[in-house]
Amino acid sequence: MKTIPLGKTGIHLSAVIMGTWQAGKAMWAGIEDDQTERAMAAAVDAGITTFDTAAVYGDGHSEMILGKALRHVRRTVVIATKVFAHSLAYEKVFKACHQSLRNLQTDYIDLYQIHWPSGSFGSRDVPIEETMRALNALKQQGKIRAVGVSNFSQAEIEAAEAFGTVDSYQPPYSLFWRHMEKTAMAYCREKGIVVMAYSPMAQGILTGKFGATPQFEKGDHRARNVLFQPEHYARIQEALKALRPIAAQNGLTLGQLALAWVVSREGTSAIAGARNADQAVQNARAGIVTLPSEVLSEIDRIGRTVTDHLGDDPVMWKW
Repeated sequence: MKTIPLGKTGIHLSAVIMGTWQAGKAMWAGIEDDQTERAMAAAVDAGITTFDTAAVYGDGHSEMILGKALRHVRRTVVIATKVFAHSLAYEKVFKACHQSLRNLQTDYIDLYQIHWPSGSFGSRDVPIEETMRALNALKQQGKIRAVGVSNFSQAEIEAAEAFGTVDSYQPPYSLFWRHMEKTAMAYCREKGIVVMAYSPMAQGILTGKFGATPQFEKGDHRARNVLFQPEHYARIQEALKALRPIAAQNGLTLGQLALAWVVSREGTSAIAGARNADQAVQNARAGIVTLPSEVLSEIDRIGRTVTDHLGDDPVMWKW
């Protein structure tokens, strides 16, 4: 598995990271804890060393499942979690961190990230200086090893960096969702901030598993994804038709091709969720392949047949 250094922290992220939003169950359908735990174990066996979760995923349930699944290999894996927008005041950051430590059954968090900027989802506005002061204190105490941000604009990343080191940035990023290229990508490369791309398979679209008229079970948040809306979905189907033979020629599934394209980007890892062990193993393979430059260029061109028609809103869902 390829790895990416996380700034100057001494931490290395696996190129493919296992994402665990689905492990929280809330906003997903058909998720079983025992299947999730087996997927996490399979990910470790397949070479994935980094796992990403968040306090808000199932109100801590994802963290608890992850802590249980990884407790026997804790010292050999990297755990990243997030503090939500409503807990960014100084004391609330400490309270949230301590709860995450308990959920994860660990005495330190490798990478602690601000999940959404202050003020998101109706949360109270908290100066970034206050939040960063708390994160810096947690780092000094050894409770966290590195600091990251998620869903920030470039201006918001710069504001955070005025009060401490930001080691990672987590935006939605895939062949079919590339807003980050217009905003923070160049800045992150210049500053040595690792990009941890979430939804690198566009929430399953890039696996090709959805038909011409996708159906979702009640409670599945993907029904609100912009890419599933009719005005974009027809173009997506045409793009997938063009991508399938490229995947086959390189001995990959569509999903692996999509992940391999993301991790080919400089300083970028891909956070891929898995419902079961087979999916975790399949995802891991994308972290060991290297695609020729001409193949990457053709994939890039096909992806733009979708992204060139999207608006400027960087949020992937119509909440």
